[in-house]
Amino acid sequence: MKKGIKDTVREAIAPTVEELGYSIWDITYSKIGADYHLEITIDSENGINIDDCEKVHRAIDPILDECDPIESFYYLDVSSPGIERELRTEEHIVLSVGEKVEAKLFAARDGKKSIVGILAGYEDGEVIIDADGEVRIPRAEISKLTTIYFED
Repeated sequence: MKKGIKDTVREAIAPTVEELGYSIWDITYSKIGADYHLEITIDSENGINIDDCEKVHRAIDPILDECDPIESFYYLDVSSPGIERELRTEEHIVLSVGEKVEAKLFAARDGKKSIVGILAGYEDGEVIIDADGEVRIPRAEISKLTTIYFED
């Protein structure tokens, strides 16, 4: 996704999304089949349901029409990051400290391509996971980092 589009969209819609009581988790612009989709992923302390997505969609649609950040036709999708969510940015990682996570690795470490544990922190470009002891993994070695739902 072009950085210009993502930044323009975030700048245009963030005040409205925040006024409605939500935060922007992520923004993606991608081609799915023959169609382009602008996906705005929102979150809140109380979680997200379909009514929340519809409320945000209705509020930001005219804003995006006015600022016109994408010249070609696209579908606007507003969604929740879900209970099991991918942690793609440093901000996502920091916000998820204390959650159970799975780090899938590009290359095996001690014979394992995946490490599951509690996300303990993020320092100096390393993800810190408590997996029967502290494991520090450089972010560049992780192909995918996701939260895992579990009950206490």
